[in-house]
Amino acid sequence: MPLQNRVAPDGALHAVAARGLFMGNRGGRIHDPDTRTLTRRRWASKAWICCVTSFRDRHHNVWGRNYTALFFLDEVTALTAGHRPCFECRRGDAIRFAEAWAAGHGKSGRARAPAMDSGLHGERTSPKHKTLTVPQTAALPDGAVVALDGRPFAVRHGQLLPWSFEGYGAPVELVENKRLTLLTPPSIVNVLHTGYRPIWHESAG
Repeated sequence: MPLQNRVAPDGALHAVAARGLFMGNRGGRIHDPDTRTLTRRRWASKAWICCVTSFRDRHHNVWGRNYTALFFLDEVTALTAGHRPCFECRRGDAIRFAEAWAAGHGKSGRARAPAMDSGLHGERTSPKHKTLTVPQTAALPDGAVVALDGRPFAVRHGQLLPWSFEGYGAPVELVENKRLTLLTPPSIVNVLHTGYRPIWHESAG
């Protein structure tokens, strides 16, 4: 049976076979290494990160006695779930993200990891999801994710792509009176607006 380690855009963890492009963690171990099942915790610290799956030939026993490895379809999924790029294995992306974070908050330079983690944690644990109408999605940046009738859709070149653990579907046509829920945390939307370009799964085209 697959481990419950695949992350959906809303941050929920599921047991599915597909792995995706990225892995990450939520600051430590949130599983029982003997039973290889999740505990009641859903994070070990505020540092939720998104990592590459291979780095410096390191090997990690997934769901052993170290941190709980989680997997994402792509970086768009990880960002929407509230994970930021890792400063060790994705340093270049992490620096660009931190610079875009600072700019999105009206500051110069580079935001520090603890400040970003604290801000994101507040948005993850006390979500105030914004309700949008279909025309308003045109103002959202590429990489933002919305929900319609409980299903996630990613904004890509002004279109909405249905999300799944296996990849994205063809763009959908939505009538204008439909109401959507913005799933991406506000701070991440600011980062995307400021110019950070997340990595997409190849199915997004």
